[in-house]
Amino acid sequence: MSEFSVLLKKRRSANKFVPSVPISTADIEDIMSLVKFAPSAFNLQHAHYVVVTDPETKERVYEAAQRQYKVKTASAVIIVLGDLEAYKNAGRINEGLLHLGVMDQREYDHTVSSVHSFYEAGGEPFKRDEAIRNASLSAMLFMLAAKDKGWDTCPMIGFDPEAVREILQIPDRYVPAMMITIGKEDTSSQRVRGYRKPVGEFVSYNTFRSESKTGGTSK
Repeated sequence: MSEFSVLLKKRRSANKFVPSVPISTADIEDIMSLVKFAPSAFNLQHAHYVVVTDPETKERVYEAAQRQYKVKTASAVIIVLGDLEAYKNAGRINEGLLHLGVMDQREYDHTVSSVHSFYEAGGEPFKRDEAIRNASLSAMLFMLAAKDKGWDTCPMIGFDPEAVREILQIPDRYVPAMMITIGKEDTSSQRVRGYRKPVGEFVSYNTFRSESKTGGTSK
């Protein structure tokens, strides 16, 4: 089994952390130095992370997250945001390629114009979908990178996004995609891993097929 396969299987959603374990800025940035390689549409890098370690702010986030114990005991609470206006950065993102000569001016102008047109034509629902979709891709890489560095995580949707927005002063252009708690898992009461579907239940080839409860296949 490869090192990646081992890491993948070791990563679990931690529901309980060992209290009072600090995580340094250096630890976070070590993880983020890998997260920056996450894929994103047009390389727009929609994700933005707000890392909460301040005890008073963390307590307020705990209240906004339905007072879940994992939030209270985590070393840090991380809000993963998606940028609704990431497409507006297409010019800045591609400037390096233009200056290096990888793109000529015509290709650069066409790329920037095409990205702008694509997102604006999709409208607000598409921009929101893209923000969450790309932030989620980044968030999965964050959890794997964190595990590789010896930290445990748990992705969460059980929080009031507007309350969190107010607490952390998040601008309207960013949509909270998820919350991630990070720390050292308290495994004293860890349950066995939950049921995982066999591959045949969630993979179809060439056309959609769903597995019926009786074991037969249906379209």
